[in-house]
Amino acid sequence: MATKHEQIIRHIMSLDVGHKISVRQIAKELSVSDGTAYRAIKEAENQGLVSTIERVGTIRIERKEKEHFKRLTFAEVINVVDGQVLGGRGGLHKTLNKFVIGAMQLEAMMRYTDADSLLIVGNRVKAHELAIKAGAAVLITGGFDTNEHIKKLADDKNLPIMSTSYDTFTVAEMINRAIYDQMIKKEIVFVSDIYTPYDEVHHLYNSDTVEDWYKLNELTSHTRFPVIDDASKVSGMVTSKDVVGIPGETLIEKVMTKNPFAVQAKTSLAYVAHLMVWEGIEVVPVVDPSHELEGLVSRQDVLKALNEMQRQPQVGETIHDVISRGLEAIDGEPTVFETDVTPQMTNQLGTLSNGVLTTLVTEASARLLLHLKKGNMVVESLNIYFIEPVQMDSHLIIKPELLDAGRLYAKINIEIFNGRKLVCKGMLMAQLMDR
Repeated sequence: MATKHEQIIRHIMSLDVGHKISVRQIAKELSVSDGTAYRAIKEAENQGLVSTIERVGTIRIERKEKEHFKRLTFAEVINVVDGQVLGGRGGLHKTLNKFVIGAMQLEAMMRYTDADSLLIVGNRVKAHELAIKAGAAVLITGGFDTNEHIKKLADDKNLPIMSTSYDTFTVAEMINRAIYDQMIKKEIVFVSDIYTPYDEVHHLYNSDTVEDWYKLNELTSHTRFPVIDDASKVSGMVTSKDVVGIPGETLIEKVMTKNPFAVQAKTSLAYVAHLMVWEGIEVVPVVDPSHELEGLVSRQDVLKALNEMQRQPQVGETIHDVISRGLEAIDGEPTVFETDVTPQMTNQLGTLSNGVLTTLVTEASARLLLHLKKGNMVVESLNIYFIEPVQMDSHLIIKPELLDAGRLYAKINIEIFNGRKLVCKGMLMAQLMDR
C-alpha cells in the first residue's frame, strides 16, 4: 500500500501542467496534515514536478529530462530578475528558447520575435501586444506596467507578461548568467541521475526472516538488500555475510547492520564515490528527508557514471576547467606537467592562490594514476609542507611521483618548480576506484 507521501506525489503528477498547488489545498483534498503535504510538495520540487515562484506560488511544471540541457522556464526567469507577473500565469511552466532585446524599430523587432521566445522591452505597449500575438512572452523593464487588454490577451494565450525594475542591459546579463550557471550544473552528476528507483529495488522488512533473504537471493541473484520498517524507512542493510550459518527462522532485524550509511537524491556523485571507497561499501540506500527508501546506488553505478563523465563534452566552464585545460604534459615526459599562471589563477595580491595550487596538485596526481592505469582516485589527504609565492605569468613545472600503491590506495609526492626554483612540495594520499 502506498504511503501518504507517495499518494501526494502521485496526485501532483496527475495535475495538469500550470495548475497552482498549495499546502492547505493538498492537505484538504487528501486528508493529510499540513506538515505531510508541505514535505511532499518540497520533494515534488526536488523531483522537478513543481516550481515555487515568489509572489506567485507553487505551480505544476513539465518534468525535464536529466540528460538534456535544462532550459530556463519563465517561472525561473521571474526569480532571476526579481520580477512580478502581470498576466498569463498559466504559461509560467513553458521554457525559454531564446530572448530578444527590443531596442530597435517595431517592424525589425518582430522579425526576431518567434513563438516560445522572450521579448525584453521597455514601455512600448504596441510591442507587448504584437509579441503576445506572435506566441512570445514579454518582460517589461524599468518597472513599467502595460494595458489591461494586453494582460487579458496574455491570459487567453497562456503567455506570461512580466515586469522588472531592472534596466534592459542588466536583465539580459542576469538571464545569460542564469543560463550559464545551469550549463555548469548540468556537468555535476547527482545520485538522482544514476540511482535505481524504489519500484525496481528489492528489499526486506524488519519482520522478515533469514529464510526470506534466501528466497529473495534465489529470485534476484543479489546478495545485499535494504531493510525497511512498516513506514518504509530504512532501518538496516543485510548481506550474505550477515546470514551465513544463521537459522532460517531468525528475524532479519536480529542480523542486519543497523543505521547504515544512506544518501539523498541531491547528493553529488563525488561524495558517494568517496563514501564507498572510504567505508568499503558496495551499495548505499537512497532516502528522502524523512529517511524513507527511494532507491539504491551501487559501486557499479558510480563507476559507470565516472567513466561517462570523462566522455562528455564541456558545456559550461568552471575555474577548475580553466586550470585543467592549461595543464599539459611535457613532450616526451607524459607524467611531468607544465602550466602558465594566468590572472584568473591569482589572489588579490597577484600571486598563485592556494585553491588553484591544490587543484594543480590533485589534477596532476590524478593524471599520473590514469597514465599508470591505476584508475580514478578520491583524495584522502593532502599536505603541502613547503610553499613560496608564485607570481602571475610564471611558468610552472609539476612533477608528481608515485611512492607507493596498493589495490585500494596510492601515495604520491609532488614537486612544483618555477623555472629551476622549487616553489612547492606536497604529499597526497588517495583511495583508488578500480575501473
